Amino acid sequence: MKLKITDIIALSPSIRQFTLADAAGALLPTASAGAHILLRIPGPERVWRNAYSLVSSPEDRHAYKIIVRRVEHSRGGSVWLHDHAAIGEVVEAETPQNLFPIPRTAQKHLLLSAGIGITPMLAYLQVLRKPFELHHCGKLEDAEAFARLLPATPNVVLHTSRNTLDLEQLLAHQRLGTHLSVCGPESFMDVVLQTAQNLGWPGAKVHKESFGGATGGAPFVARLRRSNLTINVGSDQSLLEAIEDAGLAPPSLCRGGACGVCETALLEGIPDHHDHYLSETQRACNNTIMPCVSRAKTPELVLDI
Repeated sequence: MKLKITDIIALSPSIRQFTLADAAGALLPTASAGAHILLRIPGPERVWRNAYSLVSSPEDRHAYKIIVRRVEHSRGGSVWLHDHAAIGEVVEAETPQNLFPIPRTAQKHLLLSAGIGITPMLAYLQVLRKPFELHHCGKLEDAEAFARLLPATPNVVLHTSRNTLDLEQLLAHQRLGTHLSVCGPESFMDVVLQTAQNLGWPGAKVHKESFGGATGGAPFVARLRRSNLTINVGSDQSLLEAIEDAGLAPPSLCRGGACGVCETALLEGIPDHHDHYLSETQRACNNTIMPCVSRAKTPELVLDI
């Protein structure tokens, strides 16, 4: 898709909302609550592909809205959007995908988010018909921005510190049929999911949205056996990005190590796993890798690509 930036709103010094419409004025593809789009953002040496959750109403096909926090020491996408993107600019994007849909069987929704993890929840709130409870943890300097985005109702609680969120108390006193949805930094989600597991929450009643982590690290070499290519993976790019820069287009979707679409057979070398998809047993076999987030513990990896 070619999307035109039609509006930019500064929600706080580090958070902006971007409105994107079809560059030719056509209706956009339908995107259900929890969906994201992948923007192709021009960088100085390559095109970045960054995923952003849609915060606009799933019923609005005239425009998509995303909220982006400016992160100085990141891959570069947020800095470009904050410092260079302007109204009227056209960017390329892939059609919406949803790895974090609303669980339709829930009798109640317990929504927990932190930081920019609030974004998919904002789309949820516009279509939820079942009872819900939302707890969001954000920085004090972002409190006003988040307060403007959230409804002022008793079932929506804004925490300016994670310490004020009593997870054990909250998770231990939910009614039968409650489904837990969590999104935010990995450290936040790990604590939430571990607490839920300790309290006996069944896995089927819990799901999360992962934005992935840092994809950089020590450089290494990847040999693509079937393509007869040898590529250098730089310290500031993912293995998947290096493969794409070499002219290949392997399957991928979330680009955050959560969906499993980019899983690739590993023929030689030891991977450094950073995904959220493979089990510990699968990781120990060292015969598969998620190139969107995982790297190498050895100087070289040989992939079946």
